[in-house]
Amino acid sequence: MRMRGILTVLACIVAVLAVASAGCTGTAEKPGDVSGAELKSSYIVGIDGAYPPYSYVDKDGSAQGFDVDSMKWIAAKKGINVTFTAVDWDAIIPTLQAGKIDMVYAGMTITPERQEAVNFSDPYWTINQDVVARNDSNVTLDDVLAGKAILGTQRGCTAAIWIEENLIDTGKMPKANLKLYADTPAAVSDLGIGRIDAVMYDDVSLNDIVKGKPMKTIGFVETKEQFGVAIRKDDTALLAFMNEGLAELQADPYWEELKEKHNLN
Repeated sequence: MRMRGILTVLACIVAVLAVASAGCTGTAEKPGDVSGAELKSSYIVGIDGAYPPYSYVDKDGSAQGFDVDSMKWIAAKKGINVTFTAVDWDAIIPTLQAGKIDMVYAGMTITPERQEAVNFSDPYWTINQDVVARNDSNVTLDDVLAGKAILGTQRGCTAAIWIEENLIDTGKMPKANLKLYADTPAAVSDLGIGRIDAVMYDDVSLNDIVKGKPMKTIGFVETKEQFGVAIRKDDTALLAFMNEGLAELQADPYWEELKEKHNLN
């Protein structure tokens, strides 16, 4: 009986020591631990390669634009390295989710559908949708809103979503009257040669794209869309980092310099 009691005590001591040592290995999950909780020293920023003045790739292959300069400032201020890669817009969220890029910083509108797939930073810009036609065209905004025009825009953009929801789904416009393009410059090019009647797209960017071309703005749709930086759901540390960086940028005099540089005043 005595030996059995000693063995029982020893077994209990071993069990207690085993539990204690497990807590010291660092492998046990700590309360509140989440995936992506640590920042990295470098990040890949996904951009739209043809979305001036926010993001675009110049003739030398370098990323340029308001969003690009903003990210460069945040990176320098916060001590991280960033590289930029252009991704087709309709594939940019899947590319983010696949881990091929770490964020989308390229004038992405915050929408409920996108929020189901990714997290967004605090908003940093607001836009509406402009509509342009050729100078010699008689097409009006009323024609467009009545579904009587052949409209072009970029695949996956909020203009395409607006047209589908407000014109096609309501029966005002045949689906065939919506022409989708890889980017807006391609849509503007088709507008110039008469393949479509009008182009709808984000106001400042569309004005930049048609500058110097024989085209005119015929009106706008007030959507009051807000831009945010898209980040994977589990990358909570990067989300907090970008919110902090954006707040610091907008409080710095450089923010006004950036707006002036890219004609966003």
